[in-house]
Amino acid sequence: QVQLVESGGGLVQSGGSLRLSCAVSGFTYSIAVMSWYRQAPGKERELVAAITSGGGSTNYADSVKGRFTISRDSAKTTLNLQMNSLKAEDTAVYYCKAVGFEAGRPPVTYWGQGTQVTVSS
Repeated sequence: QVQLVESGGGLVQSGGSLRLSCAVSGFTYSIAVMSWYRQAPGKERELVAAITSGGGSTNYADSVKGRFTISRDSAKTTLNLQMNSLKAEDTAVYYCKAVGFEAGRPPVTYWGQGTQVTVSS
């Protein structure tokens, strides 16, 4: 059974930093894209950052470029998001997402339960 469990959210002042982690278990795909999404109240869920299974390619939303860094450990058991210079508009529930790819089969998607990040101005 695949499980994604986020942690590290909380309340921080504007300009501060937080590090989110996503513990991944049961996910055995060798080819995968791991990502962080966020959803603010009244808004659609949006991509924050993504990283390929090899770790060689990353992608960031324009709004977080230069402030956030996505990373993963070599065992693919932990996905991290280092968030610096936080702004009030970063306030949202942050979700971990894993998409696994296997030849001849459609991609399989898993989500975590989310962790709240609140940035006070």
